Amino acid sequence: MPADLKVLLGEVIKRSASDLHIGVGVPPAMRLDGGLRYVEECGLLTAFDVEQALKTILTSEQMEKYRETHELDFSFTYRTDNLEARFRGNCYFESRNMAAAFRLIPLQIRSIDDLSLPPVLKDISKRRRGLFLVTGPTGHGKSTTLAAILNEINRTRYDHIITIEDPVEYVYRSDKCLVHQREIGTDTESFSEGLRRALRQDPDVLLIGELRDLDTISAAITASETGHLVFGTLHTQDAAQSIDRIIDVFPPHHQTQIRIQLSSVLVGICSQQLIPKGKEAGGGGRICVTELLIANPAVRNCIREGKTNQIKTLIQTGVNVGMHTMEQSLAVFVKNKILSLDAALTYAYDPKDLQRILLEQQGMR
Repeated sequence: MPADLKVLLGEVIKRSASDLHIGVGVPPAMRLDGGLRYVEECGLLTAFDVEQALKTILTSEQMEKYRETHELDFSFTYRTDNLEARFRGNCYFESRNMAAAFRLIPLQIRSIDDLSLPPVLKDISKRRRGLFLVTGPTGHGKSTTLAAILNEINRTRYDHIITIEDPVEYVYRSDKCLVHQREIGTDTESFSEGLRRALRQDPDVLLIGELRDLDTISAAITASETGHLVFGTLHTQDAAQSIDRIIDVFPPHHQTQIRIQLSSVLVGICSQQLIPKGKEAGGGGRICVTELLIANPAVRNCIREGKTNQIKTLIQTGVNVGMHTMEQSLAVFVKNKILSLDAALTYAYDPKDLQRILLEQQGMR
């Protein structure tokens, strides 16, 4: 191979890239601050190059499974004399050729404060029961946010945490909490099965890597009802969309009951995006911009009555309990010259609402 895969992974760590891509007919590519950059000096990779590269990190059993199913999710720890990190890998075929993507997972779990996440998430970590969701696009830090919340629990409570992941990403060391991590395909068959079994393992806190289907969502709601604090992720944009996604998974004749159940167990929803810093802030790196819903009585009533179209208004007016919309967050970053207006408008869920907020701020000066 023109460049050794382990050398490339080391470069990902050194450059603080988030992802590495390898495939046939193109040079390797790294994602830096949200954008892909080719590693041109490596040249174009051949089918032989890619296969040999993957053989250096996959076991013979993994390679056999990959050839058989044409798909493989896995994670591994990368170590050299002076570098160490974890990577989540996905091997796949495209145009009948092998290809792979690797996501960097830092070994050090950063705190809620380190990540500049909403401080109210520390209050969420103190809850004893309910369902809390982190939502947003792939690659926008959902796992990192959940890791920060779970680590806050790990160092402040005396409980049993069970995670069910595909694959295991951040590795937790038991602190005040006892932490057990289960991987799909290795330790349990599926999210729903792992979650059902976990209820017999004396858990206090459960992390579900992804709420993918009806069985998993149903089991998560049940676990929340029976006195557990449950965390999970969805690939949805905002709070209202997340609530609708959960309810729409169920058959129509069950949806009224699910609305009632969800309204009683939901703790909150954090929707987030990672946005490249603008030149105004010196450039380089990305910032996490969030929308936060806290399930107060008014929110619960909207869920129960199917009035999710009113939830954004409740978030806008819920600042006193820590709620904020994506546009309210973006407006703060624009005001503090961390983001340009153009960048903020690009990432706003409702650009017109962002412009309204900024105009109101100007009028208050």
